[in-house]
Amino acid sequence: MSEPSQNLAGETELPGPSSGFVQSLARGLSVIRVFDGDNPLLTLSDIARGTGLSRATSRRFLMTLIELGYVRTDGKTFALTAKVLELGFSYLSGLTLPEIAQPHLEDLSHSIGQSTSAAILDGSDIVYIVRVRTHRIMSVGINLGTRLPAYATSMGRVLLAGLSEAELADYLHEVKLQALTERTVVSESALIAELDHVREQGWVVVDQELEQGLRSIAAPIRDAAGTVVAAVNVSTAAASGTSDSVREAYLAPLLATAARIESDLATSLRTH
Repeated sequence: MSEPSQNLAGETELPGPSSGFVQSLARGLSVIRVFDGDNPLLTLSDIARGTGLSRATSRRFLMTLIELGYVRTDGKTFALTAKVLELGFSYLSGLTLPEIAQPHLEDLSHSIGQSTSAAILDGSDIVYIVRVRTHRIMSVGINLGTRLPAYATSMGRVLLAGLSEAELADYLHEVKLQALTERTVVSESALIAELDHVREQGWVVVDQELEQGLRSIAAPIRDAAGTVVAAVNVSTAAASGTSDSVREAYLAPLLATAARIESDLATSLRTH
């Protein structure tokens, strides 16, 4: 495999596997990829350093991405917008969930000082479609597209509770319930009982079942027909309180945020 080289301007030359390789496209994508969960805001110098491109070239790509709506800037730092999800999750764009949920979850996160997320169910996993992080709680970094087992997560419990009886039976037939911590529910009957409770009350707190030290509260996002299409949550460090204190502090603002997302989603669908 050929190694990257540098051109006369000192920029990294990406290897081309064929004459059909478009280097400018590869460079543009490298600018997008330099952002991640640990680096959501970057300066021009950060981006140039991370991509191996010159500042001038990096700036040209950033201006193009801003014009196309994939990047935003405050004049000093740059950040990706929810529109980048169209590149990897084009099927979500019809729902416009990430674009709708992102600003609401940002507002929620800023108001309560905790990390917030949105996810959908894909097979036996949840997939993150929005992530607003205030500080790192989990040992594994959570980014857009991260997959986690549904049965052990708060958003997963909400999404599983929204399944039909036949869909839930198929899920339970396929999934292998494993103890991720000493608190993880691994009994099928106990999980079904938990989901019945979630369905009845409309929200759930999951206490250190996915990872020790992590506690989260989640609520569903429903479409106009009442179908659960996504879930939103607030995640906290278990050391900061109890399950009851999490409910008391975050349930009301979380449910209010979910309602606003549902309202905007309904409006968006009516205009399509």
